Amino acid sequence: MQEADAYISTGKGYAYWIRQCSFIACCLLLALHAQAQSLAKAKISERYEIDAKRMGTDINSEDALPRSREFKRIDSTYYVGWMYEGAYKYNHAADYLGFKNAAAPLERSLNLLERDYKKELTTRTSDLVQYFPNYRYQVDYTMAALYLMNCYSNMEEADKVYTLLRRVVRLNFQRDYLMDVYNYLGWLVHRNRYYTSSKYAFLKNSIDENEQLANRYLDSGLRRIEINKKLNAGIFQPGYELNEKMAVYHYKSILYSYALKIDSAAYYYGLMRKSNIFPHNNYATFRAICGDFREAENEYNEAITQDAGDKRLKEWAYYSSIIDIYKAKPKQGAELMKDMIKANGSTPGFGWYNIALARCLAYDGQMAEAERYANKAAEFKELHIGTTLSQAHYDFSLQLIKLLDKQAAVERQMFENRNWWYNPNVLARMAQLQGEKYMQQFLIINQFAQNPERDRVIYKLFSTESTISWDEVWYLIRDFSTRFFLDRFEKEAQKDDRKYVHKYFRFFIARLQMKMGNYTEARRILDEVLRDPNIDVEYEQLLITRVYQAQAECAQERKDDNAYNEWMYRFYTLYPQLIPNTGLKMNMNLHLTGGQDAAVVDRLKACNISWTTNSSVPAPAAYISFRQNGNKKSIEYYVIDREGKYIVDRQSFGYTKPEQAGIQLAYRLFNIGGKIPERGKNDER
Repeated sequence: MQEADAYISTGKGYAYWIRQCSFIACCLLLALHAQAQSLAKAKISERYEIDAKRMGTDINSEDALPRSREFKRIDSTYYVGWMYEGAYKYNHAADYLGFKNAAAPLERSLNLLERDYKKELTTRTSDLVQYFPNYRYQVDYTMAALYLMNCYSNMEEADKVYTLLRRVVRLNFQRDYLMDVYNYLGWLVHRNRYYTSSKYAFLKNSIDENEQLANRYLDSGLRRIEINKKLNAGIFQPGYELNEKMAVYHYKSILYSYALKIDSAAYYYGLMRKSNIFPHNNYATFRAICGDFREAENEYNEAITQDAGDKRLKEWAYYSSIIDIYKAKPKQGAELMKDMIKANGSTPGFGWYNIALARCLAYDGQMAEAERYANKAAEFKELHIGTTLSQAHYDFSLQLIKLLDKQAAVERQMFENRNWWYNPNVLARMAQLQGEKYMQQFLIINQFAQNPERDRVIYKLFSTESTISWDEVWYLIRDFSTRFFLDRFEKEAQKDDRKYVHKYFRFFIARLQMKMGNYTEARRILDEVLRDPNIDVEYEQLLITRVYQAQAECAQERKDDNAYNEWMYRFYTLYPQLIPNTGLKMNMNLHLTGGQDAAVVDRLKACNISWTTNSSVPAPAAYISFRQNGNKKSIEYYVIDREGKYIVDRQSFGYTKPEQAGIQLAYRLFNIGGKIPERGKNDER
């Protein structure tokens, strides 16, 4: 070692050493080059084999995973195996971890594509012969990028979505294929519109600015389609660009619907009407925010086939349940939600369906069950896939359902105990429930105050981003700043151009006038609402019922018993389930048959129902029959109106405890719980 060092230290030795090193390096380079050529030939052969085998396997099939493993065994440096693995995992993901596991191989497939085929990906040409060899690489890239974008989006990683989209923009494909990059940029901004640049650098600093930015992205997409059209004229069939334009129109319609620019939204929906991508679900929601619930329901029914096999929230089902509430058919809405929960399990949408089910049960008067399903929704970690509905919408909807439950709990103490005002136990319970209600209101109003969309969603009553019924808005505002809300709704009524929605603003104005003690003015407005020629009696029974309720309260205030009795009778014939939660007393005729259980009857009569025998008082007739077979006791009941039509169908229930049976029977006479009416043809989904 020392001798070698001494030799090298001389000039001759140093030159010799350099020559030796150069010779060795040249030999190594020649060997590596020969090996690289051999490997390259082997890679080409292996990749031909992979390409041939993938022809017989759909990337979205169940065979994608075993194929991906086979492809990676043949050549793990080729993007195809990683793309197949990512696609399979994406298609089977239903939670954060699932999408995270899918993202890793998809990221690798894109990196390998760009490393090995950058030239093919960036080629833009009008020459079919030159373009054709590059076609499949560009299609594969957009497919892998689409799946990866959805993974990031479903993981709520908006920054990664934006970075990926900008990466695709830089490649500048001459067709969008599976990646409508500017549409997705617009969607990304719209989905995060209520944030600012302090959270995401790609955003502006207000909802208006973000919506303008989203629209500019869509406009850029339209311009890009026209530029690419010239390049693609000799490659693709004439008219190919129409489908790409339809995709832009789809997002344009979403933005204009959100902005309540009704004419513009209708224009873009009109452009898409005859296309194969017409979005029935979005159009249904658009018709719903216009107050046309009949057309909305028809379109939601059409959306069922478009959503088939989709693992995200089925918006058509969620919003159809709200329309059922508007139609005074909450039982049917509840059954629909139970079917959705059973069919989809704990996949994305499960929490939303439980919220909708809780709402339907609340409007059916089944408050204990409503609370149970609301708690299920609260315990579920919902994943908001492919929708602008966020966790903030989810939490707000859930808390409002809980407020309905708290309000009902107070009112039901009065319904179950007609002499509640001098019952110490009931008064103590009511005080406790009232405190819980105030705490719930405080929680919601704080959440509401921090919601930057309240002007666009709540005060408008109907909005594409609203996940509650218009009736729930009243529960939100009824105990707060009456003058403020009166001014807001009066302004909205003047400037809103949705003719079917005007009556709802007027109803809210009447309600607020009542809060201020202006019952005469309120009554005048309520009369106008009932005379509105645009009321759809079948689909707006909740509105009509709430007007009847308000009219009854006005009559009660002026001590007009005849008017009160008439309005309450109308109220009962349309939506009896709501009455126990109003604090209003209902007139009924009572008909008892069979061997009466005195304890049950006494408890029934202790409830807040006015039992009358006066034929001049408008009242439904309740028929109750007691049965006993050995130790089994049951009660059969039904209720008919003055014309002999069933309001509550003939049915029965068994019991063991008379106290509980009397209370249960009182609720059953208001059609709360019990069997579900058979659906008519118009109600089938």
